[in-house]
Formats: sequence, C-alpha cells, structure tokens
Amino acid sequence: MKAVAFNPFYPHASSVYGLENFTPAFVDADYLKELGVTVEPSAETLEGLRRGSEALARRLKEGTLIPRQEFFLDTITPELEKTEIHNYTGRCPTLTYEVNPVKGCTVGCLYCLVTDGVHEQRLMAHENYHLYVRRLLEEQNGPGSKNLNHYYYFSPKTEAFQEATLIPGIAHRILREFIEHFRRYPESNARLFVASKAGARHLLYQNEGESILDLFQQLRSKMQFNTSVSIMPSALRDILEPYAAPIEERLQAVRLCQERGIPANSALVQPIFTPCLTDAQIREFFDRLHQAGIINYKPEFLTVEMENLALLGQYLGYFDKQLERELYQDYLMPSNATHRKQRSRTAPDRERSRECLKKMMAYTGRLGMSTSICYWVRQQLGIGEEEIPLVNRNGFQCLGYQSKLFNGR
Repeated sequence: MKAVAFNPFYPHASSVYGLENFTPAFVDADYLKELGVTVEPSAETLEGLRRGSEALARRLKEGTLIPRQEFFLDTITPELEKTEIHNYTGRCPTLTYEVNPVKGCTVGCLYCLVTDGVHEQRLMAHENYHLYVRRLLEEQNGPGSKNLNHYYYFSPKTEAFQEATLIPGIAHRILREFIEHFRRYPESNARLFVASKAGARHLLYQNEGESILDLFQQLRSKMQFNTSVSIMPSALRDILEPYAAPIEERLQAVRLCQERGIPANSALVQPIFTPCLTDAQIREFFDRLHQAGIINYKPEFLTVEMENLALLGQYLGYFDKQLERELYQDYLMPSNATHRKQRSRTAPDRERSRECLKKMMAYTGRLGMSTSICYWVRQQLGIGEEEIPLVNRNGFQCLGYQSKLFNGR
C-alpha cells in the first residue's frame, strides 16, 4: 500500500481551520431558544445535536474535519468485487450500476451524503479498479448477456474526477474500458452516466497523453456528463466544499464538454439549503446555469443526520445567524421526524420543500429549463406526473438520466 501526497487542484483561500473568531458552540435547547428557534425538538433530536457539537469541537482540535491531502493506493480482486446497483429508495432505475473506484473522497464536502460529513477515514484508491469495470461490462452487456439498457453511474459514492483518481490514472483507465467495450461491441446498450463536481482543470488532466476530455469525446454518443452544483453563498461553499472546483470552473467544464459534442446539459443541484433559497439567489444561480447551456436540473434538498446538522448550522451561522435559525426551523420540528431518506437522514419540512420547489420551477420554467425528480421525493412531497413528468419534455428522468441516449445505438 503506497501513500501519495498531493496539492489540491483548487485550493481555497478560506479554510475551516482559519476562520476568524469562529468558536464551536454546544447546540442544545438553550442555544436554540437563544437563537430564536420556536420549534421544540425531541429528546432524541437534541441528543444527536449534542453528539454533533462534541464531534465538531474534537475534529477542529485534532485537525480531522476535512480530508488530509494524501491518499493510499491498493488493489482489488476484480472477480470478487461485489456488483452494486444504484437503488437507494427501492424505486430507483434498477439497471444502473455503480462505479466506485475510491473509498473516501478528496473533495471533503462537510454535508457529504456518503460519509455524513465525516472525513477522518483513510482514503483508499483502487489502482486496478478498471479490471472490475471490464468484468462488469462483459457480464451485463457483452456477448451472451441480455444486453439490456444499462446505465453505469460514475460515481455515486465518491467524486469521479478527484486527485485520487486522476493522479494515478484510475479515472482514465476506467474510461478506456468503456471505449474498448464499445469498440468490441458496437451494439452494446451500456451507457455511462457521470455526475461530478469537476472543474476544467480536472477534465484537462492527462494520462499517457490523453485528457479526461479527450476520452469523453470518444464516448460522446454513449455517455452524459452532469455537473453537480450547490445553491449557497460562495463564502459558505468554500467552507463546506473545501477542495471542490469553484462554480465557474464547473460550468467551464460543462462548456468544454459541449464544445466536444458530449451531452452535458443537465445538472444536479445539490445540496439545496432552504434558508439560502431567496428569489435573488434563485435568479443569480439559475441564470448562470442557463448561460452555460443547462436545460434540465435535478434538485436535491439537503438531507442530514442531526449530528451533521449541528456542524452545518454553526458554519451557516458564522455568516448569518438568521439563516442558522431558519435552518433549524426547517429541520427540527417533531412533525418532520418521518421525513427521512436512506440511512435516516432528515429532509426539510415537507411544506417548506414544496414551497421551495415551486419557487425554483416558477423561475426556471421561464428559462425553458425542465426539472427531473426521484421517486422518493415524489412520494414524500406528493408530486404527481402531471406536475413533473417521469420522463420530462427534454428526455430526462429521475436523477437526470437522459433516456434519449438509447434511441440510436
């Protein structure tokens, strides 16, 4: 096992370890009352906030709040690697296979859905993961298979194009496996779905004389690239996404793909912090997406464990205590206790969620942008197909999968 130190592609000027006058607080009933929160959380919720407050203080002291700038290289046994279907809610498209070459992530989002914002673990990158991808493609879409319409999602549990996948060439080798698969089996119904916070520097990173963008271009009729962007003030984003590309760099990555003929006109808008969703923020954010050629978006509200909410609330409050108060109001009411996604993560109040969704759709509709939404959100918020079609007018469904990719082989 080899350790690799690295410098981030996009270092930020501000850091969780250097915020002037930031002192972690103890989020309990008294703290919430003093803040002006009017809802009364359950004892279980308050216990989670207590644990989260203690964890934040400890991680700040130990320097373990965001990932260390190193990763470790190891190998897997390709024939023993377990095939994972991307089906968190029980009603996701069941023919979507996960491609996860890294355990952990160098981006280090403090709201991370996979780790619940915990980045103390050692980051492991699998050097030969492409051999598993080769096996998976052969089994599902090679000769002798049923060759059904399959999406391969790169990558739901980590950032596909981060230092740990780019520097060792892991991401490049995975893409080359797809290229070789289609060369050998032109009639394959496999399709690559990429969701990524990558900036232009990531896509232009070369291995053996080829950039990620060069490899994308060879796959352009068999893949889609969905940028992942969040609605929040830029200063907060720099703190909560410590090693992510700035928004403009992510949109530049979108433009680079479009210039090469790669489908890149849908976005994952996540996470959405409901207190930050002002009319002005909606206009500014979606205007930028519209100008970058985005015609569809999949909104995802922040879902969070109470331990993580104690951390996120305090950082939001560092910039605006009113926004912190609104965040707790939207998440802590007892009537919202059943509004939970996978692994018991709580979503914002249902009525507030519907209100925010309508505000976004009212504006984006005027821009000609369509909305795709997953089954869990439909079920929780009572959204029917007449409101948001399962496959919308632009051909996107669920997570933003482009159904038209299968129209012509």
